[in-house]
Amino acid sequence: MLETMAAIPGMVEGMLLHLRSPRKFEPSSGWIKALLEEAENERMHLMMMLIELLNISKRRQYIAYTEFLKDIESGAIKNIPAPAIAIDYWKLPKDATFKDVVTVIRADEAHYRDVNFFLLL
Repeated sequence: MLETMAAIPGMVEGMLLHLRSPRKFEPSSGWIKALLEEAENERMHLMMMLIELLNISKRRQYIAYTEFLKDIESGAIKNIPAPAIAIDYWKLPKDATFKDVVTVIRADEAHYRDVNFFLLL
């Protein structure tokens, strides 16, 4: 599952920037915080899928979550109530569903796809 590896780039790059910044007297311009937040967020995605919900296929994350949403909407996957850990983490309504959780995870993935693309430029 891609989520098992997704937190590594943000954590490693955030840590390297954290160590390099004081050594070179260079500010991070917010990148350390952004990358470590990404790593934490990816960890939560993994926890949702492995601990509370279920595994998904080994496709690109955004695409996989889009397909996952289609399966929920078609009824192929049951739209169960969202687990408390997801409601708390994403501040979802108390009556949130699995579809709501997958939707916010997909939005996170789209955001980090864009952030990482910009970082690599």
